[in-house]
Amino acid sequence: MTPAPDGFVVHPIGYVESPLASRADAPRQGDEGAPDAWIDFDESVRAALADVRAGDELILITWFDRADRTVQTVHPRGDESRPPTGVFSTRSPDRPNPLGLHRVAVLAIDGLRIQVNHLEALDGTPVVDVKPVLGDPTER
Repeated sequence: MTPAPDGFVVHPIGYVESPLASRADAPRQGDEGAPDAWIDFDESVRAALADVRAGDELILITWFDRADRTVQTVHPRGDESRPPTGVFSTRSPDRPNPLGLHRVAVLAIDGLRIQVNHLEALDGTPVVDVKPVLGDPTER
């Protein structure tokens, strides 16, 4: 395996503002009762947000900053009756590089703040990228 170049760095482009303060408060998936939340974006990405509109579906990529990066196996969904499973076969937030993927819909936009639905990320979670949910390939 080729090592990553020196200086491999990912910078947050925004942060989650959510009523979810701890992992115990958060549902395991967004469609399991996650609240609406705001993403507060940095001024440096204003132009990148120019075409985002209410109603758009997005994939938010977050950095689970409170994850345990040493975990390699888990009991899926914390169920001890299930056998230990490698984290790359699960959606566990604890993993070597704890990226979160969240499919959300844009509810409102207020300058550099975007309100989204069904976000299970905790308050203060760094956002590292945003991508559109792709629909019909002829629309791209």
